[in-house]
Amino acid sequence: MQMQHVVKYGNIVIEFTLQVSDRRTVAISVQPDCEVIVKAPKGANLLRVQELVHKRARWIQKQKQYFQQFFPRTPVRNYVGGETHLYLGRQYLIKLITADKPFLKLCGRHLIIQHPDVTSPHNIEKILYAWYKSRAEQLFRERFEFCFSNFSKKCAVEVPKLHIRKMKSRWGSYALSGRMTLNLELIKASIDCIDYVITHELCHTVHPNHGPGFYKLLKSVLPDYAIKKSKLEQSLA
Repeated sequence: MQMQHVVKYGNIVIEFTLQVSDRRTVAISVQPDCEVIVKAPKGANLLRVQELVHKRARWIQKQKQYFQQFFPRTPVRNYVGGETHLYLGRQYLIKLITADKPFLKLCGRHLIIQHPDVTSPHNIEKILYAWYKSRAEQLFRERFEFCFSNFSKKCAVEVPKLHIRKMKSRWGSYALSGRMTLNLELIKASIDCIDYVITHELCHTVHPNHGPGFYKLLKSVLPDYAIKKSKLEQSLA
């Protein structure tokens, strides 16, 4: 059973999901999407739980700030001719051509988009993201196989099931069910940044949280992960 509750800490309101189950202690965690989850024993006093959340408020805010730095911050696009869009870390200029059938091709530093009605931003966005998805389906799986090959030399884990979709608040995620999800927006980043996100999520197959063990493993697999992390944040800011 789970319920939504709030705790006020100064001017900050902390919303949290309370999950009650057969357990002995109260555990507080912050998920990568910044959701605060509190697990408590059945019959736990709500006031006591709220006091514990209030006591950990500074830590909760610090965790949220940490995860927020990974949120995609791509500027709003208008999907018009002459606008630049990223693909694998490089900027490409949109060139629109009126034609009978919708089509996109990469030519030099241009994304040439054809459509019967090129005056509609919705049409241009739809074609562009269909192309992004097609490229991501192939490239992400290639990079996943490469990264998993390196990772499996350090840890013997089952191969996660890879899924790709557009996400609002994360570059990637890993569920205990064995499902790894990559944000379609990553197709805009360079390959080394994509590898960083995949490796980051692979480390969660061993360490669900971002504790010392997680970073020790990440650094052992990807020694320059901090550089790639910074590059990703700057390139898609």
